[in-house]
Amino acid sequence: MTRGEQALWRIEKKKDTFKMSDNNKTSNHNGLLRFTTAGSVDDGKSTLIGRLLYDSKSIFEDQLEAVETASKQKGLEVADLSLLTDGLRAEREQGITIDVAYRYFATPRRKFIIADTPGHIQYTRNMVTGASTADLAIILIDARRGLLEQTHRHSFIASLLGIRHLVVCVNKMDLVEYDESKYLEIVSSYRSFSSRLDITDITFIPISALNGDNVVKASKNMAWYGGGSTLLHHLENVHVGSDRNLQDCRFPIQYVIRPQTDKHRDFRGYAGRIASGVFKPGDKVVALPSGRETRITTILSGKEELTKAFPPLSVTMTLDDDIDLSRGGMLVRANNKPQQSTQLDVRICWLDDKPLNLSTRLVIRHTTQEIPAKITSILYRININTLHRDEDDLKVEMNDIARVTIKTATPLLSDSYRNNRTTGAFILIDPSTHATVAAGVIG
Repeated sequence: MTRGEQALWRIEKKKDTFKMSDNNKTSNHNGLLRFTTAGSVDDGKSTLIGRLLYDSKSIFEDQLEAVETASKQKGLEVADLSLLTDGLRAEREQGITIDVAYRYFATPRRKFIIADTPGHIQYTRNMVTGASTADLAIILIDARRGLLEQTHRHSFIASLLGIRHLVVCVNKMDLVEYDESKYLEIVSSYRSFSSRLDITDITFIPISALNGDNVVKASKNMAWYGGGSTLLHHLENVHVGSDRNLQDCRFPIQYVIRPQTDKHRDFRGYAGRIASGVFKPGDKVVALPSGRETRITTILSGKEELTKAFPPLSVTMTLDDDIDLSRGGMLVRANNKPQQSTQLDVRICWLDDKPLNLSTRLVIRHTTQEIPAKITSILYRININTLHRDEDDLKVEMNDIARVTIKTATPLLSDSYRNNRTTGAFILIDPSTHATVAAGVIG
C-alpha cells in the first residue's frame, strides 16, 4: 500500500468525521479531484493547505500536537498550520517549501490529492511536475503585492499543461484590512493578463489563509463578497468529469502477457492504462504501428471481466487475432487515429541546469515508448511576463519555456495536447546522465 493509499485509508477509518463507504449515497459525491497550489514565495500556500486540512477536520490529534509543539519552539502563540505540509526539517528551518509535497484528504462529498509546489523561480520545474496531473490549479496572490512574475509564470504553465479550471485566491486580505477595492484591482489586473491564456474557467476568491476567511467557512469580515463560494465549497463542486477525453480511443501497450503454464499457455493479453476513450468487448480496433484490424475479445481487471473500460483504468485486453503488437504500440479506432510522425513541433519547459544544446542526443519518453530523439531547432522563447515570442535571444536555460522542433528515430504515435493530455505530453532524457532535461507538450 502506497503512502497515499495509507493516508486515504486513515481518513476513511475516521468514522466520526467521514462516512466514505460506497453504500452512503452522499459519499464521494463528485469523485476524486487532483489540484495543485502555486504562487510566489511567502504567498501562503502551505498555510492555505494547512487551513484546509484543519478546518475540514482532516488531520489527527497526534499531527496537530506535533504542529503545536513545533510552533511553540518557533516562539509562536498559535499553531503554524503551514507545518502540516512542510514535513522536512530542512524546509521548516528555512521556512520554505522546496519540493512537491503531495497531501491527501477527504470530505463527505469528495476525495482530494493536493500537490503543494514551491514558489521560488528556480523550482519552476517542480511546479510543472505537480501540475502535470492536476484537474485544477489554485494560484495564490498576496493582496499587498498583487501580480508578480511567478503569478504569470505559474498561470502560463497551468494553461500550457491543459488545466481547465483555475482558482485565483487573493490571500492575506487581513493585511489590507479586507479592502474590497484592493481585491477588485487585483481581479481586474489578472483578468487582463489571463485573457491571453487558454483557460476559460477562472474563479476569484478573497481569502485569509491565516485566519480562515473564505477557506472552509464564509468570512464575516468581507460582507461585500456577498454569497460568493468558499474555496472548499468550490473544490467540492467543480465538475471535472467532462474534461476527460472519451472520444479518441487510445490504449498504449505497456506489456504483453504470455503465462508459461499449461493451463494458460494459449493466453496472450495486452496490458496498459487507457489514455482516453471507452473500450468494450467486441469493439473493432486497429493495432498501431502495423495497422492491422482486429476485435477486442475480453477486457480484464485482474481476474474480473469488464463490460467496458475507460481512463484511467489499467486493464488487460485480449484480441481475436495474434498480431504484431508490443510495448510502445497502441490500440485505436479505425476512423480516429493519432498522428504518426518523426518530426514534432512542441513546447517545452527546460528543466536542466545546463542550457539547451542542439548537438546533444536525447531520449523522448512518450506514453510507453522510449525513442532516441534530438532537438533540431529552437523557434522562439516565450516571455513569461508579456507572453510574447522572443525570436532574437534563442538561448534556452533552466525554467525557460520555448517552442522547438524535435526529430525522433522512429514515428511517434501522438495527439495534440489540447485534445489528449496523455498522448500529447512527453519528457526528454539525457541518456548519458539519465536526467530529465525537459517536459513538453505537442501541438
